[in-house]
Amino acid sequence: MENILSIKNLDITFRTNAGLIHALRGVNIDLPRGKTVALVGESGSGKSVTMKAVTGLLDDNSIINSGNIFYQDTDLLKLTKRELRQTINGRQIAMIFQDPMTSLDPTMTIGEQIMEGMLLHTKISKVDARKKAINLLAMVGINEPRSRMKSYPHQLSGGMRQRVVIAIALSCEPKILICDEPTTALDVTVQARILDLIKDIQSKMGLSVIYITHDLGVVAKVADFVNVMYAGKIIEFGTAEEIFYDPRHPYTWGLLSAMPDLETDDDRLYSIPGSPPNLLHEPKGDAFAARNKFAMKIDLKAEPPTFKITDTHGAATWLLHPDAPKIEMPAELRLRLARARKAANYD
Repeated sequence: MENILSIKNLDITFRTNAGLIHALRGVNIDLPRGKTVALVGESGSGKSVTMKAVTGLLDDNSIINSGNIFYQDTDLLKLTKRELRQTINGRQIAMIFQDPMTSLDPTMTIGEQIMEGMLLHTKISKVDARKKAINLLAMVGINEPRSRMKSYPHQLSGGMRQRVVIAIALSCEPKILICDEPTTALDVTVQARILDLIKDIQSKMGLSVIYITHDLGVVAKVADFVNVMYAGKIIEFGTAEEIFYDPRHPYTWGLLSAMPDLETDDDRLYSIPGSPPNLLHEPKGDAFAARNKFAMKIDLKAEPPTFKITDTHGAATWLLHPDAPKIEMPAELRLRLARARKAANYD
């Protein structure tokens, strides 16, 4: 498959008053054209930093140590922030943030905010921009779009505000849509509608989509490919089916075990013990070792390479080394995944 976006060996450090924080440590992600890639992991794992690097929204205290971000044949890291704003952001790559209220200007009408990007980035008249804005509001499911053009953000519900944010992101017809926790602030019924809306728009417009999330339920619903991130690295990647039905990294096992399941025998929800490492003090060896009950001596000494499982599936864990002891995923998780596969096949 042709990749529309490729992140290669991206390594980023942040200067802080406490010292240097090594936030990204050699990240590699591919986004095939027309597909959906999910980036999952706990808070602080580097998901949003990775996508901010793509859009040129990194803070001024960031240091890009190495890497490339190719959008088609253009290395985005070679462009200035001004060039990114003028030629890439909005027009080629658009981003939806997790809190729609902070993404919208409370002093501007909805119509003005949707039209603003079109008037800035495209050679379109104000009359045509208004017509397109009304059509966009209708496309994202806003009733009476003509009258809603005059509304202010505070006059809309959370779900409607998120639909407006999606309309703004689509206003310049981008090729890539980055969704940063797009349903976090919404209740589950509205969440499902927003996810279905994005999938529907993706198929109509041929978009390539990246989801940043910690919600594996969302991932199961939307993703073609999944990248699991921990402590600034991709520690497992694969197709959605490979990650959900044949996970190989103990951290992925923990994430899947923490998902609620109506048929689980445990009376308490599982949680991964411990906390992610402080990247102000970069861990030696495998960053997950301190929380991994299957950790071996080598995990404390050397960082594992990414072992290839299939052409599309790989994981960075010493458990996949040919000389490592044979460790199976927890029995309860295996049963849960079998039930999930059975339900998916039934559906």
